[in-house]
Amino acid sequence: MSKLQYLLNDIAVMKKEHPCESRSTRWKIIRLGADIKIKCLGCGHIVMLSRYKFEKRLKKIEPSTE
Repeated sequence: MSKLQYLLNDIAVMKKEHPCESRSTRWKIIRLGADIKIKCLGCGHIVMLSRYKFEKRLKKIEPSTE
């Protein structure tokens, strides 16, 4: 099993939709550490998850263009 590679400003595509108006599954990674902070690209809501929960809910990573 390979370790997932993700960096700051990458786009994380999650398994479930965010219950905002846009129903977005795409989140921008804005903080890395023991916990990971992500921002919904639909409504701008910010959520902090433990690394374990983040990786469990993650579907794929889209590298940032920055």
